[in-house]
Amino acid sequence: MFNFFNKPAAYNSARPFEVSQKLEKEKPLIIDVREPYEYTQGHIIGSKLIPLGQLASRLNELGGNDREIITVCRSGNRSGQAAAYLAAQGYSVTNMAGGMVGWLLAGLPVQR
Repeated sequence: MFNFFNKPAAYNSARPFEVSQKLEKEKPLIIDVREPYEYTQGHIIGSKLIPLGQLASRLNELGGNDREIITVCRSGNRSGQAAAYLAAQGYSVTNMAGGMVGWLLAGLPVQR
């Protein structure tokens, strides 16, 4: 049975190139929700590692909800879950579609 009264909170979606452009103009907080071993293999410069399983207990590390948060994972699935959760908490959130796979395919820089 469908529950139309508990819709997930809305969040935006952006492709890796769009996120790269945002980083040049704005200062969003990039939250990488992968596991530490994935993060060390390559991540967006300046991103903050908060694995998805720890996100709820580490909300205090995000600061106020006046700054846009961009969620990132390997392919966009886990970060979509994180984006929905953060949006429900009142944050302005964008999920990076395609994740780090898309970021690398676009030839964008990573830090190791």
